[in-house]
Amino acid sequence: MEIRIMQNAHEAGQLAGKKAAELLNQAVALNGEARFMAATGQSQLPFYEGLLSQHVSWDKIEIFHLDEYCGLPDTHPASFKKYIKERFVAHITPKAVYYIDGTSNIETQLRFLNDKAVEKPIDVGMIGFGENAHIAFNDPPADFHTSTAYHIVNLDSKCKQQQVGEGWFSHIDEVPKQAVSASVPFIQSFRNIVSLIPYNVKAPAVKSVLEAPSAISEIPGTALLEHPSWFIYLDHESSSLLTLSKIKNW
Repeated sequence: MEIRIMQNAHEAGQLAGKKAAELLNQAVALNGEARFMAATGQSQLPFYEGLLSQHVSWDKIEIFHLDEYCGLPDTHPASFKKYIKERFVAHITPKAVYYIDGTSNIETQLRFLNDKAVEKPIDVGMIGFGENAHIAFNDPPADFHTSTAYHIVNLDSKCKQQQVGEGWFSHIDEVPKQAVSASVPFIQSFRNIVSLIPYNVKAPAVKSVLEAPSAISEIPGTALLEHPSWFIYLDHESSSLLTLSKIKNW
């Protein structure tokens, strides 16, 4: 685990993007190709700014989509497919992109994504924390033992309220009840994980995860505590509750 604490989200995002680019280019140099898992959310916008400012051999990289709401069309402002296409993929020319479509046949997509996911490892995963410490859409208590790379999950009330707070929906009742999400074991299998986690609203989650003595399903982010190549970028706000001496393996 490597933790960097920067003054603000922009600085943290620049460093996170630079690290992800470095790891992707290393994978391409070693294997001739790479795989990248793309996340979404307001807190990840500085990450994309940092990543897109770097030179990356995108034509040799396959991109996976971390999670998506069930039943939400990609014309909706909250669609993560829309987010990734407009804020990221529109600016590069990747080898391939594997989107999740929330309105197509979910079971068919799960079969395709799960088959595709196990072909080769994900070299770099972009993984933040939710306000309830979820990773992807694995809300507490998260399933730490599923054997599938992607699965359908139920969204808890705190997760839904976060989506409203970020402005994606006007009311909690508008937030879909379920989502397709990369699973916790799949995320744990990524060769490298780069996490940008800024802003005051994430400070309790940062504290609960990084100060936890071990992995616990009620705090899903703790599943990453033993990951051998986890790079964490915080800002002054998100790190404000941390007691650094309580962080293990740092």
